[in-house]
Amino acid sequence: MKETINQSKLSTPTTFFFSLIILSLFFLIFLSLQPHKSMQKPISDLKIRPGYTSYDNYIHHQLQKTTNPNLRKIWTSRDWDRKIRVFTQFFNRLKHEKLLTNSSKALCVGARVGQEVEVLKRVGVNDSVGLDLVPYPPNVIKGDFHHQPFDDETFYFEFSNVFDHALYPGKFVGEIERTLKPGGICVLHVAVSRRSDKYSANDLYSIEPLKELFDGSDLVRSRKVDGFGLDTEVVFRKRKFEYNN
Repeated sequence: MKETINQSKLSTPTTFFFSLIILSLFFLIFLSLQPHKSMQKPISDLKIRPGYTSYDNYIHHQLQKTTNPNLRKIWTSRDWDRKIRVFTQFFNRLKHEKLLTNSSKALCVGARVGQEVEVLKRVGVNDSVGLDLVPYPPNVIKGDFHHQPFDDETFYFEFSNVFDHALYPGKFVGEIERTLKPGGICVLHVAVSRRSDKYSANDLYSIEPLKELFDGSDLVRSRKVDGFGLDTEVVFRKRKFEYNN
């Protein structure tokens, strides 16, 4: 009887230690299955185009369009006046809706040669700048929209019509939300009912993925537009505080 009791006392710490190891293993497996914030998880109605072997390969492909001398000549000549007219209509409507004001510090993401920046200044939003892989002074500075070179909460207004060129849409949106001030406005022009050009890195089939990606903002409205091959305008406002779920 005494021997049985001693064996029971000896086995108790061993059993406890073994159980602790098993629980730890299950916990580690659970953690490994959780998506990390920096990882890009698949989103329904948003498809990333295959074919890029590295980020450098993606950048090189985008630069083939941005640095194309024939395209840049078109953008700065016959294309210039047409885009100035159309962007003027877009931004004047946003001003009428009180979504854009003369005091707004504004950023145009993926601005190419900067027609949209020029228009913002013409309609009175003087503190405006564009960002693109290739600079076009004085309106467009060099930068990658996946890693904006600006401090947190810098801008009140951000506009972009190059969402389809984002290889990492989550990072694209995350940088916009990071650099927007609380209460700030983001306006995107996207292609939903038509496919984009050969330089696009993703295809969007509804605005639902945008609503999911802009998880720190509220949808203000969306409407159909005719914006140089892009058919939908989507407006978000960054929350001034995070909701408690």
